[in-house]
Amino acid sequence: MELKRVVVTGLGALTPIGNNLEEYWEGLVSGKSGSAPITYFDTEKFKTKFACELKNFNPLDHFDRKEARKLDRFAQYAMVSADEAIQDSGIDLNTVDKFRVGVIWGAGIGGLETFQNEVINFAEGDGSPRFNPFFIPKMIADIAPGNISIKHGFMGANYTTVSACASSANAMIDALNNIRLGHSDIIVSGGSEAAVTIAGMGGFNAMHALSTRNDSPETASRPFDATRDGFVLGEGGGALILEEYEHAKARGAKIYAEVMGGGLSSDAYHMTAPHPEGDGVVAVMKNCLKNAGLQPEDVDAINTHGTSTPLGDVAELKAITKVFGEHAKTMNINSTKSMTGHLLGAAGAIEAIAAILSMKHGIVPPTINHEHNDENIDPELNLTLNKAQKRDVKVVMSNTFGFGGHNACVVFKKLDE
Repeated sequence: MELKRVVVTGLGALTPIGNNLEEYWEGLVSGKSGSAPITYFDTEKFKTKFACELKNFNPLDHFDRKEARKLDRFAQYAMVSADEAIQDSGIDLNTVDKFRVGVIWGAGIGGLETFQNEVINFAEGDGSPRFNPFFIPKMIADIAPGNISIKHGFMGANYTTVSACASSANAMIDALNNIRLGHSDIIVSGGSEAAVTIAGMGGFNAMHALSTRNDSPETASRPFDATRDGFVLGEGGGALILEEYEHAKARGAKIYAEVMGGGLSSDAYHMTAPHPEGDGVVAVMKNCLKNAGLQPEDVDAINTHGTSTPLGDVAELKAITKVFGEHAKTMNINSTKSMTGHLLGAAGAIEAIAAILSMKHGIVPPTINHEHNDENIDPELNLTLNKAQKRDVKVVMSNTFGFGGHNACVVFKKLDE
């Protein structure tokens, strides 16, 4: 059978550097850091006292008080970013065939804060199991796409992908394939996460995964820098409207990019550490290019996973050099996590949005906070350090990897008219 073409017709972003798509892009090109001292809880006894929280986000601006109480923050972020993407797409909800509109969403953890608070309340109580009746519906990761579908009446495919930090990239690839095979006309895809909590910070600190640069939180996320010491935890959501090309064309939709392909692989190496030679990352990028029908030299830019961890950054750049050879030195390579922090299950979505906007605007956002070259990183690679760079980007790749060795890669292209 002939596969359908898939395009992106709407975007929505709720991030630590901007609460909507326009603000997010302005934050990216200006090199804005979203990292600051944590305001959600007392961090006195925590090793890391900062994160990339959302700023000036009030759920009551989007939900009534009763509805807000029924939603964990990760689900609120999902619904807000999805609403922006739907509006941005110009879809007429009164005429679209809602049986052919689905929601495939990514979340690595789901309602962590809800789970944490219910367990704390139980432990501090008299031993009676008096749990909130919304405990389970607020906590489960699949509730985010469920609520998006309920709000808009979308009756197509509806589920959550869970592959740690690769979750929303997995969701986009599933959405791509669903539309390619003719099962849906439109899929609302993306991811959300809200793990800046006592349990989230404590758990990642126990793993020694987080930066502890408490004296300078705004510069703590520093991918590729020799002094990087771990990632900075972020939160938020990102949504993309993926649509069958002819369907989008027939309704006169604006088209941001064509989704050319997606790749998956596994490191099959370690629960949390990447393969030191990047073997799984090599495989995922090759799989993505093959799926897209593209050659390595077609790619102009890569938004890397680039978490600012000592092992991960080097392994990923080794893999890029293996896949792209000398062409790697001509591409723009960047890590927008230097600004947003690591949004875990939402990372793939907001980074894909950044990659798509780099094509739209002809600007590659920077990798900020770079001060010291790492002797293990090829100095000839253009890591787009500290300042955005103008470039006519026609093909862009986005890498996302997760604990457990999950690797996902998506590639987008300017639409050929």
